[in-house]
Amino acid sequence: MGRVDTAVADLPPGAFAFVMATGIVSVGLDQVGLAVVSATLLVLAGAAWALLVTALVARLVRHPRRALADLRDPHRAFGYFTLVAGSGVLAVRMTELAPGVGLTLLALAVVIGLVLGYAVPWAVVLSRQERPVLAEVDGTWFIWVVASQSVAVTAAGLEPVVDVAQPELAALAVAAWSVGLVLYAACAVFVALRLVTYPVVPQDLDPPYWVAMGAVAITVVAGAKVTEMTTTPIVAATSGLIAGLVVLCWAWATWLVPVLFAVGVWRHIVHRIPLRYESTWWSIVFPLGMYAVAGMYLGRADSLPVVERIGTAWLWVAVTAWVIAAAAMAHGWLRGTVLGAGSTVRR
Repeated sequence: MGRVDTAVADLPPGAFAFVMATGIVSVGLDQVGLAVVSATLLVLAGAAWALLVTALVARLVRHPRRALADLRDPHRAFGYFTLVAGSGVLAVRMTELAPGVGLTLLALAVVIGLVLGYAVPWAVVLSRQERPVLAEVDGTWFIWVVASQSVAVTAAGLEPVVDVAQPELAALAVAAWSVGLVLYAACAVFVALRLVTYPVVPQDLDPPYWVAMGAVAITVVAGAKVTEMTTTPIVAATSGLIAGLVVLCWAWATWLVPVLFAVGVWRHIVHRIPLRYESTWWSIVFPLGMYAVAGMYLGRADSLPVVERIGTAWLWVAVTAWVIAAAAMAHGWLRGTVLGAGSTVRR
């Protein structure tokens, strides 16, 4: 019991990154017709979500001071948004199988997302006496964007398959997509200012910076799904703008891929930082999977076969990354060196 309580106490805020990564790879495999493998990963993601929710609630009850301390930590606080994003990604995969479950997960994601959307910036920025906060900005801040866009993806995916509240779901999808786009611009500015204003060492450019690409990739998926919704006044007013912007977002995500790989080379080969498993690896797997799904969705929505082929081919990069991360995590568990299922924040 002591080991369980220790694991609960040490649970990182970004633990749901494992659910995000596994869920999006499941979505991608379903898109290419590998239903059995996709369903297996869906079950794994669902089981991990239930286990992590239980552990998170237990942590809030038994170790509230540590949970609140994480909320004030600029490197860890945005990890709480992985609960929203993980629930959204899981809901996307459940939409066609069980729309009721998708609606429940969407409602949970909206409520928690609204609470965190005000609580985290207040705790990290407004309530802190230490200045400048800009020096503490890192890639985990983009998880806020992923959370908002996961709500947009889920709402847009549910709108055509449910018989109730379709105009409300359409409005929610467009609003969440728009908020996520603005948040991405803000986070990109903050990260850019941090990188050009303060010294950067190889240890700073850790795996969570990959979320910058994952955040813009999920913006593409959300936008593509919004344009496919049943026509309502808000969709009719915005679909043309959104359709154009998602193409630009896909191009930006594509540009970021070689940059992020180059950062990895600079970090691990040039500066010889050992490449050992850490739970932040899941913050690489999720963007890789999301980029693949973004290409497939955008290619089909806008009749862009080249983009769809790129997404389909890239899916196998994401699958390979998932297998490597899962094997490394399992090896760490066997050696007793891994406590969390996955995180996008520093341990």
